[in-house]
Amino acid sequence: MRKRKLGKSGLEVSALGLGCMGMSFSYGPPKDKQEMISVLRSAVERGVTFFDTAEVYGPFTNEELVGEALAPFRGKVVIATKFGFDLSPNLDPRGMKGPPGLNSRPEHIKQAVEGSLKRLKVDAIDLLYQHRVDLNVSIEDVAGAVKELIQQGKVKHFGLSEAGVKTIRRAHAVQPVAALQSEYSLWTRVPEKEVIPTLEELGIALVPYSPLGKGFLTGKMNENTKFESSDFRSTLPRFTPDALKANQALIELLNSIAERKKATPAQIALAWLLAQKPWIVPIPGTTKLHRLEENIGAEDIELTSDDLREIDTASSRIKVQGARYPEKLEQMTGR
Repeated sequence: MRKRKLGKSGLEVSALGLGCMGMSFSYGPPKDKQEMISVLRSAVERGVTFFDTAEVYGPFTNEELVGEALAPFRGKVVIATKFGFDLSPNLDPRGMKGPPGLNSRPEHIKQAVEGSLKRLKVDAIDLLYQHRVDLNVSIEDVAGAVKELIQQGKVKHFGLSEAGVKTIRRAHAVQPVAALQSEYSLWTRVPEKEVIPTLEELGIALVPYSPLGKGFLTGKMNENTKFESSDFRSTLPRFTPDALKANQALIELLNSIAERKKATPAQIALAWLLAQKPWIVPIPGTTKLHRLEENIGAEDIELTSDDLREIDTASSRIKVQGARYPEKLEQMTGR
């Protein structure tokens, strides 16, 4: 697989990475550990060198899985992880566990990094993201804490996730930001307005998560698709039956291009992202080997300037229905 550099950081990774969250978290029950280790190692064998996890995935179990699976490939792969949630028991008045709150206090960051280093079985974290911007802690203090960790040799590069342009600039002034991880795909194009021009100006890479629209852009869903209660898509406005039905127009567009290119809708969606900028590195997630191979195949699809124009013109006429997150989670983005 071809390589890409994450902005001006010098960090080189495969053009497509692998998002590991769904192996342990969010998309139904955790998957079989040995099967997931096999998928992760198969990804390395096929040229993937960029793997994405976070302490909150599980929590902790996804980092442990990635650490164990990739232990034989130390020095040959780049592992990104994230801090920023308070994962101590978070009890509401009835004694039930609630969703974790944010915590990016410098002492908490340092504590989180020690845990991640152990679980990932590494001496240094290749790329450390703040998972969500914490309005209770100045971004200068966050960037300063990561800068100290870099000076101590515990972290190599600093990243942000779902941050707004002002936050990106302020953080970058304290400690150069290698990459911003944000949702970006043919059905989530918010970063194009302000974020992507800012990243280009500053020399920061964009790592799109959910580049296949949490599975929607594979073309395998319609209004009859049902999600288990343990699948977080069951809580997302964009995955209600009405929204799934309305958004099929996007799948029809992908299908028409895919037929012409002898490809799948998912491959066209990924090839479109790769064609946007040379410093964009999507991280599609999967738990299945055949899907991994399908995603990797996107790198070989050449979309001409006419193809890209056609996709942009047609997609601009399609209004995507449904917010991508419930309001409380949406408020944590773009800060």
